[in-house]
Amino acid sequence: MASPRTQQALARLADLTPRQIVAELDRYIVGQADAKKAVAIALRNRWRRQQAPESIRDEISPNNIILIGPTGVGKTEIARRLAKLAGAPFIKVEASKFTEVGYVGRDVEGMIRDLVDSAIEMVRQERESEVEDLANEKVDERLLDLLLPPPTPDGKPVAPGNGAKAEPAPEPTLVGANEAGGVFVVSATGDVKQERGPDVAQDRHKRTRDKLKQLLLDGQLDGREIEIEVTPNQGPMFDVFASQGAPEGMENFTEMLRDMMPKKTKKRTVKVSEARRILIEQEFQKLVDMEDVTADALERVETLGIVFLDEIDKIAGEKSQMGGPDVSREGVQRDLLPIVEGSNVQTKHGMVKTDHILFVAAGAFHVSKPSDLIPELQGRFPIRVELKPLTEADFVRIMTEPENALTKQYAALVAADGASLEFTADGIAEIARIAATVNSRMENIGARRLHTVMTTQLEETLFDLPDVRDKKIVVDATVVREKLKAIVEDEDLRRYIL
Repeated sequence: MASPRTQQALARLADLTPRQIVAELDRYIVGQADAKKAVAIALRNRWRRQQAPESIRDEISPNNIILIGPTGVGKTEIARRLAKLAGAPFIKVEASKFTEVGYVGRDVEGMIRDLVDSAIEMVRQERESEVEDLANEKVDERLLDLLLPPPTPDGKPVAPGNGAKAEPAPEPTLVGANEAGGVFVVSATGDVKQERGPDVAQDRHKRTRDKLKQLLLDGQLDGREIEIEVTPNQGPMFDVFASQGAPEGMENFTEMLRDMMPKKTKKRTVKVSEARRILIEQEFQKLVDMEDVTADALERVETLGIVFLDEIDKIAGEKSQMGGPDVSREGVQRDLLPIVEGSNVQTKHGMVKTDHILFVAAGAFHVSKPSDLIPELQGRFPIRVELKPLTEADFVRIMTEPENALTKQYAALVAADGASLEFTADGIAEIARIAATVNSRMENIGARRLHTVMTTQLEETLFDLPDVRDKKIVVDATVVREKLKAIVEDEDLRRYIL
């Protein structure tokens, strides 16, 4: 039975029908209806499985998917948006970086370890958002204690130098404490001064603290300096152990060494604004139970986890009769088999069962084809969807319809300099025509060609923008043709610029 928090995550899927999932994907991705439909059904099946009787629930395996299509048509974006929509642990990996056990390279089990780390970070952020208000209250109190230490039991105040370092004021208003005792009072400018009167020390301190708190909340004390205790980063020895290319188990050994080493602290003098950031992290560590976070993350991975395995065509190919890279490629496929089919993977946080993790593979399959994968692996990906190449009409839609369309992104960048950027309909159509033409004459990189065309089109505008007086920029067909005509017609320039 899933934990209450995992059930909450699954409950979010109950409100997402396949049609609604496709509609959400349509907000960011143009076309590819078949692929959207396939992943929507796969996502809905995650919730359907949880509603099935327990006797058959574990027998229902996810239908893994292979997305087939050229680069830049939306394969990765579909998987990423799907995971974000479901609130599921998600990891994107390239199959080409894995090698067969015994070769130099990463073990395929590393993708599950990365997925667990991603899930822990996701769950930790959820927990921190739940206790954020409480953590901020505690940080405010700690900052006030540092800025205005409480008086001693005998009524004598503690000098503000103990933990707080006041900035020099235009007129000195801070009076030193004497043997008779006294209290510190905050002036209208946030400075602290002392008034005698040990009998009213506690009452005065409370009123002063209230005034100081208001100044703190208003941000008027952010420039003050205070002294806080921090835990410094571990020495370079651990960085060497955890360096890129180290064996898979080395990270566990590194964490064990860190736990064995004594936790040292040191005092740092920082501004209040910086101290707030440091103290909020310390409060989160106290308020968030990482053991509970880890347990929840492992369950989320096993129940909702999604692995996007990109460039799977790079490990496919006809079986080599001789040595060479094909030996390792086939080895990677065989190493993938038990993970995709369902097995136990040991991570530093515990054992993970991969039986119900959804695997979405993708590849262009220019040179090879899905049937070049070993038969056993082909059987683990029963759903295959071919994504269509993007046309000129698709490019026009990509630049206008999605919520994060390129035209809207560049308009936001230009607005930062106090200018406005407007794309006319014929200007957008001309950019789409040029992108489609270049894709047909050169390597077809799909929608990514729009980035190169738009960058070339607006390069001088973005460079000169802060210094020009005319802050209204209109991009129409004439402007596009004048800017890109020479590059599109010149074969050599087109090869290196577009």
